Amino acid sequence: MYLIMLQYIRPLAAIDHYLDAHQKFLEKYYQSGHFFLSGRRKPRTGAVILCNASSRKEVEAILAEDPLDKFQLALYEIIEIEPTTIPEELKHPL
Repeated sequence: MYLIMLQYIRPLAAIDHYLDAHQKFLEKYYQSGHFFLSGRRKPRTGAVILCNASSRKEVEAILAEDPLDKFQLALYEIIEIEPTTIPEELKHPL
């Protein structure tokens, strides 16, 4: 499992311009079962995504589809985590 930390590197007006496209990207990966949680950081300097993927390479391929990456609006930190406690509804494999 991976925790993805996004840090905005452009003004919020630029982020907001691509927000609909970013939301469609998120929805695609919620539907596929890769994303479990996402949301804005407070203050609004970026966002976080909790992702289930088979490898870091898979996460990188997924993130390459994000408009915030395509248009160089955010930097991504990918942190691999090994959950020791997880609710049943999040335990399904990909």
